[in-house]
Amino acid sequence: MPALPLDELQFTEKDSLTGRLKTLPALHPEKKTERSFVLYKPPPKARDPALLEEFLERAKFIADDLDWLLALPHDKFWCQVVFDEMLQKCLDSYLRHAPRKFDMVVDLPPEVNDITKRLHRNVFLTFLRMSTHKESKDHFITPSVFGEILYNNFLFDIPKILDLCVLFGKGNSALLHKMIENIFTQQPSYFSDLDETVPTVLQVFNNILHTCGLQCEGTSAEPQKLVERMTLGDMPLQELKDIVLYLCDTCITLWAFLDVFPLACQTFQQHDFCNRLASFYELVMPELESVIKKRRQENSSLLLDLWKRLSHSRKKVVEVFHIIVNQVCLQPILESSYDNVQPFVEEFLQIFTSVLQERRFLRDYDEMFPVADDVSLLQQASSSLDETRTTYILQAVESAWEGVDRREKVTQGPSMPAEIAGASAIPTSASERLERLGEDPVECAGAAAMPAARVSGVELDSLISQVKDLLPDLGEGFVLACLEEYSYDVEQVINNILEDKLVPSLKMLDRVMPRPVKQDPTPLVSARCNIFQDDEFDVFP
Repeated sequence: MPALPLDELQFTEKDSLTGRLKTLPALHPEKKTERSFVLYKPPPKARDPALLEEFLERAKFIADDLDWLLALPHDKFWCQVVFDEMLQKCLDSYLRHAPRKFDMVVDLPPEVNDITKRLHRNVFLTFLRMSTHKESKDHFITPSVFGEILYNNFLFDIPKILDLCVLFGKGNSALLHKMIENIFTQQPSYFSDLDETVPTVLQVFNNILHTCGLQCEGTSAEPQKLVERMTLGDMPLQELKDIVLYLCDTCITLWAFLDVFPLACQTFQQHDFCNRLASFYELVMPELESVIKKRRQENSSLLLDLWKRLSHSRKKVVEVFHIIVNQVCLQPILESSYDNVQPFVEEFLQIFTSVLQERRFLRDYDEMFPVADDVSLLQQASSSLDETRTTYILQAVESAWEGVDRREKVTQGPSMPAEIAGASAIPTSASERLERLGEDPVECAGAAAMPAARVSGVELDSLISQVKDLLPDLGEGFVLACLEEYSYDVEQVINNILEDKLVPSLKMLDRVMPRPVKQDPTPLVSARCNIFQDDEFDVFP
C-alpha cells in the first residue's frame, strides 16, 4: 500500500479531558513540542569577555535547538516549523542580523568562530529541509499543499529569500537554486510577490540618489535644488560611509539573488530594470568615486575601505546587468530551444539602445563583457538581423571609449590617490581592480562548501555529520561511499540523494550500512629500520 502524504495522514489519541478517542490530522498544533527558541544576536564588535560569553551562550542555545529540530521525524519537524512562532522568529533574526562577509568584524576567538560556523550550517540545513516537500518515498507532502503551507504560514517570503542568497549563496549555489526553484514552482504566488518587490528595489536606488543629492531622469517632476549637489562632498564622513555600505549591501544582495535564481530576471526586466540600473550606475558611481578621492586628507583607512566597497559594488551592478541580458536574451538563443529567436534578438537591441547615453556604464560593461562578442552571436543566430541598429550600437560603444585609451585603461585606469591607498593598496585598472576585489572574501562562504581533495580524520567526520544532520536515517558507511564518489562535495551528495540521482553503484548499497572499522596502522617509529639496526648505535631499540 503506497504511503500517504503528510497532509492526508491522521492520528488517533485519547482526549485528556473526556478520555474519548479523537482523530486529528498529522499536521496539527497539538503535535508541536513546547520549546523556547531564543532570538539571534550578532557577535559583539569589541572583544569584551562578558559580551563574548553572552554571545557564545546564546549561539549555543540556538545551535543545540536546531540540532534537535533537524533530528525530528518528518511529521514532527513540520508541526514544529508550521506552528512554533518562536522558531520562525529565531530563524528570521538570524537572517536579518547574521554578519555578511562584507561587514567589518573584529578578530574573534576560535570558540566564537567555531560556534558561528556550526550555527550558520544548522540554519542553512533547516531552511533546506523546509524547502523540500519530499524527503523519501514514505515521507512527503502533496506539492500543491506544500506550496500553500509555505505561503500561508510565511515560512518563506522574498526578503527571506534574498537574505538566504547573500548568506549562503557562495559554495551552495546549486542546492540553493534547487531550494528556491522548488519554492517558486510549488507556489507561483511568489512570482507575483517578486513582481511587487522590484519597484521597491528601484525605490532603493532612488533613495540613494536622493541622499547623494542626485536625481535619476524621470523619477520626479520637481526641479532639483542646486544646493543638493553640494551635500555629498560636504556631508560628515560617517554619513558617506553609511551611503557606501548601504549601496554595497544592496548591490551584493541583488547580485546574489539573480546569480542563484536567474529565472527571476524576466520579472525584473518587465520593469525596464536594465535601463534604470544603467542610469543609476552612471549617476552615482562616478560621483561617489570622485568624492572619496577629494576627501583624501581625512581618515585614509576608512576611505580605502569605502573605495574597495564602491569598486565591488560597481562590479556587481555590471554583473547584474549581464545576468539579466544573458538570461533574457542570449541564453535562449544559445540553447536553440525556440524556433524563432527574433524576439530575443529584438530584446537585446532594445536594451542596449536604451543605455547608449550612459557612457561610463557602457565602457565599464564593455570592459568586462565585450558587446562586440554578443553582437557576433546575434549575427550567427539571426539571418534577418538589423545591421543598421547593431552598427549603431557598436559605434556608440566605441564612442564611449573616446578619450580613454583601452590599453592605458588596462594598465592605469582610475586609481585611488596614493595619499589614501599607498603605493600598491589599490589595483590600477578597473578590470584589475575588480579582479582583485573578486579575491576578497566579500560574499559569505557557504555552509556546505567543501574542498574537492581527499580528506580524512576530523574533517571527514565533519562531512559525514553534515550529511547526517539533514538525512539522519543514513548509515555512516553509505554516506562515506557517497562522499568518496562525489569528491567529498556535501552539496552534491545531499542533492543527489534527495533527487534520487545516485550512480548505480551507490544505489546498490545498503543505505544504513555502518562505517567500516579501520585498523590503526603500525606507528612509523616502531616499524623503523636503519643501517644501525640492533647494534650499539641504534637509537631506536
